[in-house]
Formats: sequence, C-alpha cells, structure tokens
Amino acid sequence: MYDTNSSQTSALDLSIIIVNFNTRAMTLECLRSIQAETRDLKYEIIVVDNDSADDSVSAIKAEFSNVRLIALSENVGFARANITGARVACGKRLLLLNPDTVILDRAIDRLVAFANMKPSCRIWGGRTLYADRSLNPASCWRKMNLWSLVCYALGLIHLAPNSPLFNPEAYGGWDRDTVRNVDIVSGCLFLIDRSLWNQLEGFDSTFFMYAEEADLCLRAHKLGANPIITPHATIIHYGGASPQSTVEQSIALLKGKATLVNRHWQPVSRKLGRALFLFAAFFRWRAYRLASRLIHRPHLYRVATEWKTIWQRRHEWIHGYAPSLKR
Repeated sequence: MYDTNSSQTSALDLSIIIVNFNTRAMTLECLRSIQAETRDLKYEIIVVDNDSADDSVSAIKAEFSNVRLIALSENVGFARANITGARVACGKRLLLLNPDTVILDRAIDRLVAFANMKPSCRIWGGRTLYADRSLNPASCWRKMNLWSLVCYALGLIHLAPNSPLFNPEAYGGWDRDTVRNVDIVSGCLFLIDRSLWNQLEGFDSTFFMYAEEADLCLRAHKLGANPIITPHATIIHYGGASPQSTVEQSIALLKGKATLVNRHWQPVSRKLGRALFLFAAFFRWRAYRLASRLIHRPHLYRVATEWKTIWQRRHEWIHGYAPSLKR
C-alpha cells in the first residue's frame, strides 16, 4: 500500500473503495484482511463513511492512518458514496468492495491478475462465500426480464433455486466454480477499469441502494464491456450487514429493481413488470398468511405481516426512484 500523497500515486494499480455505514467491526476486519492478503499491487484504500453513528470514523482513523477516509455528514446511499470515493481515486482500476467482506488467499491480487489476462472484459468479479464457507451465489446475476419476474412473483425461485429455468437471474445450478461471462457483477466485489467508469460517469446516483451495479453493467454492455467472473478470487461476503429492518430492506430492493425496469425496459414491458412486482408482494402476503393458519408456525405469521406492510406501502416503491440531478 502506498501513501496517496506521494509521487507514486500516479503509478497506483488499484483504488479500493469501501462504503461504510454502521458496520465498524466488519469494516475493520475487512481492512485488516486487505492489508494481510494483498501483496503484489500498488494500491490505495478509500473508505467513505455515510454518517455512521457507531464510532466507525474514529476507529478507522485509530487503526488505519494510511487509509483515505471521507466522513460524510449524511447518508447519501451506496451509489453516491462510491461516486464520492471514485472522484479522489488515483488507481488505474477501481475495486468496489463491501465492508462486510473478508479477503481470502490473496483474492485481490488474483482478481487483478485475472483482469490483466482478460482486459477486454473491463468489469470483473470473483466468488463469494458465507462465513461457514458455503457458496454465497450473490457475486453475479443475470439481467431481469419478464420471465425472471414471473418466476419471482410465483415464488418459483424458492421452490427450484438450482434450476436455471426457474431461477434464471441467480444462474441457478451454477456454483461459480468456473470462469464465465455474466450480465451483472455484484457491487460487493466489483472491479472496473477507471476509464470505463469515467466514460459511464459512474453509478447513476438516482439509485440510493440496490440495483446500481446492474444499471451500470447494462450500460457498460452497450459500450462493449463483457463482465466476467473468476472462481480463483474468493472472498467471504457475510451479507445482511445493513442495519435496516427486513421490511425496509425489501422496500429498498423493490424500489431499486423498479428503477432498473424504468431505465432499461420498453413501455409495455415496463407496465407488465410493475404488475408482476405488485402481484409478488400481494401473493407473498396472502400465501404466508394462509400457511401460518394451516401450519401454526409463528415465523410464518411474522413474514406474512412483513409482506402485508410491504404491500400496503407499495406506492413508495412501485414507481422506483425519482431521477436525481446529484452526482
């Protein structure tokens, strides 16, 4: 790692950008793992803190004086925080990395080496595991379409999670154990050429949280990028580190997906997509409610109540985010 105030800054291979929001312990663990497992690269680490209330800023300053820390006075969301970090980044490539990750077996070195072997792809990702080292499949996604939304609305993705037909967005049945081109690389481990990021003007700041990397990848495809995954760059991604409630997290996810539909689908498909999102929320509420009455398990009633709330608040998410002028 190099001092970003030195003359060596212009020679940096990589800028690692981490957005922190009330994840102090995980962020510190992530930073320790980066420094322990990254040995072949000239790199800098930029942490953008979204106005955390858990003393993250002071803890990072105390342990990592060589990390560039940007402490924001408000939570601007994932997209805008990464844009903020990218503005001051000096590396030839940008690595967007979630704070709830741990680098394993020199994963960043391996990912950059893979990118050097496949430079035309321009966006690269790796393999993610849960804490127990089982596969976390959320390292990449196939783009949404009407069929994948039908599968989501009817719950087929849960009934047949390993089916590429009924769980298409998650590449059902693929263990991420081979090199493969994908539609979308997850923002938890997202390596991109700095020149492509600049050409795309980074994330669309309309997205507060969720689906911003999908939007960027879809735009990148139009410029000839071909995102790709390698199993040889493996990290732990705990997932679920957000302090949001299940309801708020689901609403944010639906709002992001609705925005993605607004951005990339044709008018007729857009209407059908919104109808499927609405059906999905209503169907889950009623299905879990019925199941709770038949089986008498408290957790089913709790889930039914959550989906009832999501359905009742549908006007907050069904039309997605309003376009933002902020960058």
